[in-house]
Amino acid sequence: MLLLDGFERYIEENELFTHDDKLLLAVSGGVDSMVMMALAAAAGYRFGVAHCNFQLRGDESEEDERLVERETRRYGAEFYNKRFDTAGEMERTGESMEMAARRIRYAWFRELCDEHGYTAIAIAHHSNDSIETFFINMLRGTGLRGLTGITTQVGRVVRPMMFATRKDIHDYAIAHYIPFREDSSNRSTKYLRNKVRIGLVPMLKEINPQFTTIMRRNIARLSQAQDFITSAINIVKGEALEHSGDIHTLRVGQIRPTLPRNYVIYEILSSEYGFKGDVVDALCHAIDNDATGRRFYSREWVAVVDRGDIVIAHIMDDDSCETLVERGTVRSYAGGSVLYYEYCNIDFIDNLDQGENVALLDADKLKFPLTVRRWREGDWFVPFGMSGRKKLSDYLIDKKVSVAEKSRQFVLTSGDDIVWVIGRRLDDRYAITRKTENVLRVVRDTL
Repeated sequence: MLLLDGFERYIEENELFTHDDKLLLAVSGGVDSMVMMALAAAAGYRFGVAHCNFQLRGDESEEDERLVERETRRYGAEFYNKRFDTAGEMERTGESMEMAARRIRYAWFRELCDEHGYTAIAIAHHSNDSIETFFINMLRGTGLRGLTGITTQVGRVVRPMMFATRKDIHDYAIAHYIPFREDSSNRSTKYLRNKVRIGLVPMLKEINPQFTTIMRRNIARLSQAQDFITSAINIVKGEALEHSGDIHTLRVGQIRPTLPRNYVIYEILSSEYGFKGDVVDALCHAIDNDATGRRFYSREWVAVVDRGDIVIAHIMDDDSCETLVERGTVRSYAGGSVLYYEYCNIDFIDNLDQGENVALLDADKLKFPLTVRRWREGDWFVPFGMSGRKKLSDYLIDKKVSVAEKSRQFVLTSGDDIVWVIGRRLDDRYAITRKTENVLRVVRDTL
């Protein structure tokens, strides 16, 4: 019963919910969420169960659904199931599988709460998930906030299993005969999280058997440090961040000189407006060089350098979102996507067909700086495999691209030429050939 005691104690200490609340448990059929459901029942909480069938694993997805429904009924709880066209959603939005699945499931959870009066959404993340997130974010360069692991509570979303390890949960399931399903995709090293879980973490545990305990303490300390920083940044925002309607202005000169200016700017722009670290670095460089008028983009916001200040506003529909890509740039942003750039010799390219989200370009034909921007009327290119030019507007119509998708379509250009309709098709003039020696490999990923 140690896990049950820890479950109840963790919920009470963190004030996640009470027995008066009505919980919506997100249950996939995996061991973590099945144990969470068993603990919630044993502790006497009122709950319903939401199961998402993303229809990505064939019969496995169907078996997951049947197991969760059967066990939910056994506990006498309400069962909600929804089958998502996840593949279609990915095609429609251009999002990765993880991003699309996350967005649609949380939207559905919120709908269930509003419709049926649930006061909290319980997710079965545990301490190992938080440690893996630490390393994933460290590799992605997210800054200190990303190193604080997974948050215990955000709005209605609560994570009552964060006190437990994966082993604790698995041992409890075996000891109490709790049925669960193994997701075969968890064994694939195709995904970064699995690479960390299967490859990196076991190596670190071999170096120090107390790795999990030490990392939990480290993450707790980092979380406290982030709380302290957030409090300090809130004071700075009160002194230097002004709001006038939809326009926000960060008065850089009003940031106290005793503070690390660039880090303060990063904390404000990343937490409030979603700007990434290297974008903020470039923005601070522009401030130092009095580059008034330079524009920088996050997913939803544009920041403009204005005589030493930073003016921030929502991106307008007619904004081209133009970003320059210098030779040697390793990352840039295109709306809701990030582009990674890698230079390599043609001899290291072993597969020419790398999917629509990868562009293999003849680097010696490119004129720098390249430009990433929204497409516009009048644009044309030579679709890969064709010899004649085609208007981009006609190409998007032929591909049955929706109006919403068109507004999010970006292109990569060299001089006046489109070299890649990002995420869709290369320009034939810049594709690699047998004569190519140097390759610029551009990979699109969603934010």
